[in-house]
Amino acid sequence: MSIVGCRAPGSGQWFEYDTLNGERHIGQAFAMRVVVGADDEGAVADAAVDELVARGHDVTVLERGQWPDVAAAVAQSVAAGEADQGMLFCWTGTGTSMAANKVAGVRAALAWDPWIAEGARKWNDANVLVMSLKRTDPATARAIVEAWLSVDAPDPDEAENIARLAELDASRRPGS
Repeated sequence: MSIVGCRAPGSGQWFEYDTLNGERHIGQAFAMRVVVGADDEGAVADAAVDELVARGHDVTVLERGQWPDVAAAVAQSVAAGEADQGMLFCWTGTGTSMAANKVAGVRAALAWDPWIAEGARKWNDANVLVMSLKRTDPATARAIVEAWLSVDAPDPDEAENIARLAELDASRRPGS
């Protein structure tokens, strides 16, 4: 996809773009609030943050810490509505995924490929993207972020399954 023009009436940003099959579309994008956390530094997290900022999103990068603590902070921010989406990074991505998914209302997805990230948003309504700091290269991280952001809303055919996730969350709460 290539963006061929940009204009900004009102609060959203309007853009024209060509799809891979040559069709021209016009769309509107709004800045999302994204909270990002990692347990270590690395070019992968930096590339993802750079991609978010370049797309005009409001990005908060948390201080690095132990992976369970960083994951909990990102997940709680998303669950509380303080952020629209979250992104997490650790060595494998598995630990932060597991920790984030302990927070009710969070659907963290570990993605190693753009198709996985897009599918997690489209079919599972994932709200926290997780990547490995050690097995994802910066170019792939940018592509994963692009795919993640390409989904505006979950597939309506999956509404029942996504609602079932909320039921499972509710069943874990005390008194349920």
